[in-house]
This record gives sequence, C-alpha cells and structure tokens, in this order.
Amino acid sequence: MSILEKISAIEAEMARTQRNKATSAHLGLLKARLAKLRRELITPKGGAGGGTGEGFDVAKTGDARIGFVGFPSVGKSTLLSNLAGVYSEVAAYEFTTLTTVPGVIKYKGAKIQLLDLPGIIEGAKDGKGRGRQVIAVARTCSLIFIVLDVLKPLQHKKIIENELEGFGLRLNKQPPNIGFRKKDKGGINLQTLVPQSELDLDTVRNILAEYRIHNADISLRYDATSDDLIDIIEGNRIYIPCIYLLNKIDQISIEELDIIYKIPHCVPISAHHKWNFDDVL
Repeated sequence: MSILEKISAIEAEMARTQRNKATSAHLGLLKARLAKLRRELITPKGGAGGGTGEGFDVAKTGDARIGFVGFPSVGKSTLLSNLAGVYSEVAAYEFTTLTTVPGVIKYKGAKIQLLDLPGIIEGAKDGKGRGRQVIAVARTCSLIFIVLDVLKPLQHKKIIENELEGFGLRLNKQPPNIGFRKKDKGGINLQTLVPQSELDLDTVRNILAEYRIHNADISLRYDATSDDLIDIIEGNRIYIPCIYLLNKIDQISIEELDIIYKIPHCVPISAHHKWNFDDVL
C-alpha cells in the first residue's frame, strides 16, 4: 500500500469514528500515524523529497520574505507586477506562473523580497500538481499572503489553509504551550495545569507510543488537543503570520465590501486597479 493510500485509509477511519471521550485515545493514535505519514510524504527516506525543485528555489535577499499563495488565476502575478514592478506572466487562464517569480520592494528602509508562487490546487499537500514545491518555498517565508478571488466562495480559504496545515505550516498561531521532555526511564509523567477536554493519560500514552516514546515528562499548560501534542513531538512545524488578500473588489458592491472587512486578518484589494495597497503595506 502506498503512502497516499495509507493516508486515505486513516482519514476514512477518522471520518467514520464518532468523537467522544471513549474514542479520543484511538483518534489521537490515528492523528499521530497520519502526521508521520505526511512527514514521510514530504521527505521520503533517502532525503530526495525535501527539495524545492528547478525553478522554485530562489535565493533569499533583503530583510524579509513574503510569499503569495493561492489558487491559479486569482491575481498573484498582477499583484507582484504592480507592487514590485516585476513582470510575471499575466493571463486570464489557469496555471500561467509555472516557477517562482521574485520581486523586491522597499518599505520604511527595509528591503522585502516578494515571491509569486505557482497556483496550488486541492490535494497539494498529498503531492498533486506542484504543491510540494510551492509549499516548501512558502515554509521559508517570513509572511504569507493568501490571495483569494473575492468572487469565488470563501471555502477556498479553508482549502488553502488545510493544504498549508498538512505541510506543517501553522498560520497566525503560536507554538503550543506544552512542556515535553524525553527521559531514559520513569514512564510517562503527565502534568495538567488546567482541566483538559481532550487529552488524558491514555490518549497521551497512545500518541507517544506511536513515536516509540515510553519515557517522557509532559506538561499541559492550557486546554490542549491531540494535534497540539503531535506538533510538539514532530518538532518541524513552521509558525508564520498570514494575511488574506481578497482580490477583485472592483467587481463587488459596497455592502459586500463591508462584510469582507469583518473577516480576521483580511485586506480587500484590487491588484489590477492598485486599490487599497496602502492597507497591504
């Protein structure tokens, strides 16, 4: 069975498993297995899968790096062209940009590198399209701009977030406030400083056992989840700020624009008309 088939099988089992206190330990184990498989998918044994690939690896320059991430044809290339004066091929059909296109702007004395990344598609985290290469470059950025077409459903926002999360990026989040220390003996010692709604000793033991960890001190300083604990164990997560740029606002009404402004971390723009660039910068 391939890695993708194993991932699909685990996701299917998780989907049909009812979520309650009795199943939390089993679900925690499944999540740990899923995280390990995703890591293996990203970086297969032998180290061949971690590279960005030809046309994607751009040397870092300046004081910070911003990556433009989004579905094909949402206006990333137009945004880069108008922000940085760099021509990235622009056309009204999908998959125009096939490599990473860099640009540079200066802001308050800082030199900021902008990267127009090829459009990603649903399933990118599982290797579809050029997803792995695109998200690998996104992991090197100081800030992510997720560019969305305001005319298309905001489910696109959730899909892209899911793809980035599956590749170990944590958007607008802080690292989990969990103490984790492996030791040589003494078993699993779990300390909870606040009441826990998901993690108990059985769930923690199941997750750690999947990583062959049988002796460790765990300290939960807030109401943590299985995903939080797995992130700490994996140790390869990237915590990065993200701004959502809702493009093509020239095609919606003022009333719709007022609603968009209520979305957290969101800036409505028109890349073509250069509207609201001041809010972006």
